[in-house]
Formats: sequence, structure tokens, C-alpha cells
Amino acid sequence: MAASLQVNGPISSIRGSPWAQKYRGATVEDLDPPPALSIRPTDSISSALMNAYERDYTHLTVISEDTRALLGYLSMPRLKELLKQGSVKESDWVERAMQRFRRRGNVYKIITMDTPLEELEEFFNGGVNGSGPQDFAVVTDISRRFVLGVVTKDDLEEFVKRRPA
Repeated sequence: MAASLQVNGPISSIRGSPWAQKYRGATVEDLDPPPALSIRPTDSISSALMNAYERDYTHLTVISEDTRALLGYLSMPRLKELLKQGSVKESDWVERAMQRFRRRGNVYKIITMDTPLEELEEFFNGGVNGSGPQDFAVVTDISRRFVLGVVTKDDLEEFVKRRPA
């Protein structure tokens, strides 16, 4: 039985990648992403900071308290800037600093543990539907019910560096 590969985006850009030859069929699961750490909008910023630093995470997912639906994320570099500017305080709730996903009218690329690394690189470089480069990807199950992890462009670069040629 022949298997087919479905690729979103131009194949030429994937083949032209300096990393693509090194992936050799690897998927997001091969990056071994750590489990996601999700926080709630009503958690304090100080609590979110502490949790992120304890685990060396750069992004935390924000989920609904009631439905556990993914609402957005909290970027630690952006949060540091907001704190420095005085836009938020450590005693504020996460909802004051989080970046919300725009659900209405947007189509999001689903990244699962089975997503080929070529597609993940394409996502990082081109974003979703041409919306621009992305710094991280939320890894979910295929039905998008559970957040399994977060991977960054740095994770992908580190994978390539440590993989034998």
C-alpha cells in the first residue's frame, strides 16, 4: 500500500530549506516537547512568572477555567517588557497581559505530535495563511481538545544541531 504525503504550502520552499534534508521523516514528537503548562486568566502574573521560570518556559498557554478551552498565551519576553513599562504589575491577573487567539474568521494550522518537521518549519517561517513568522506553536491532539505542549523555533534548531548528519 502506497503512502501519500500531504504538504500545506509550496513544496519548493520546503525542499529549499537548509534543514529539510536533516529532518529525515522526523515529526514534532521527535522534538520531545515538555508537557504544556496551562494557566487561567485569573491567575496572578507573579504566579505565572514563577511557574514559567521554574520550568524554563518562554510561553504559557491560557485556558478557560470552565471549559478548559484554549484562550491564548502568555509570552514571557513580552510580559517582561510590560512589567518594565509599568503596563502591568505582578499582582495583576494574567488576563491583563495575555495575548488572545482571534477565533472569529481565522483558520489556525493544527500542529500535532504527528506533524512533520518540514511543516513545522514552514509554519514558523510563514505563519498561518501568510500572517507572518511565528515564534512558537501550540501542539494539540488532532481534534484540538487538549493542549499537549508548546514548541519553539529554538527547539527545532536545537533538534537539527544535535541530530547526526
